[in-house]
Amino acid sequence: MIVALIIACEVGFWVLLAAGLAVRYLLKMRRTSVVLLLCEPILEVVLFVVTAIDLKRGAEPSWEHGLAALYIGFTVAYGHYTIRWLDGHASHRLAGGPPPVKPPRYGMARARHEARIWVRTVIAGAVACALLQGAVLYVGDTGDASSLRSFQGAALRTVGIHGLIALTYLIWPKKAPERSAADGASEERSLTKR
Repeated sequence: MIVALIIACEVGFWVLLAAGLAVRYLLKMRRTSVVLLLCEPILEVVLFVVTAIDLKRGAEPSWEHGLAALYIGFTVAYGHYTIRWLDGHASHRLAGGPPPVKPPRYGMARARHEARIWVRTVIAGAVACALLQGAVLYVGDTGDASSLRSFQGAALRTVGIHGLIALTYLIWPKKAPERSAADGASEERSLTKR
């Protein structure tokens, strides 16, 4: 039941997001789109409440409960970022707005970008671990909470692995490709024609 609800919440997230952006840019109803987009967190609250009720009714803590906590943590950390990213693309494609700013590709700017993304993963892991610890305390001595603790370990490993990947951008920053003399000359000619 919890897995079906997680899938429903994920589908609901994308449906609300698509509806909110369509209403904003195709129907030009900004307030209605804000209301639709503000309904997104309700999905996570519903998932949290149903998971708590399931545990309260005596369900044995299992991987479904751990997955629900990881999903909520990910949505808390990355939900707004995803909405903002897609809003920029929808504005560009549907409303003639400026093209969205692309993340930096090279050097320390890329390292800073990767560090900011990693901080979101830290937030996701912290939220998931806190929810899982709350579930462990909620279950208490009445059930086996080992599956919940294993998901805490999975969240921490994910944060650690992503941190190592982000660190590689700092230690070995990717260098911009060098321009050849022909590329520089053609770019200079195009600038003088303007």
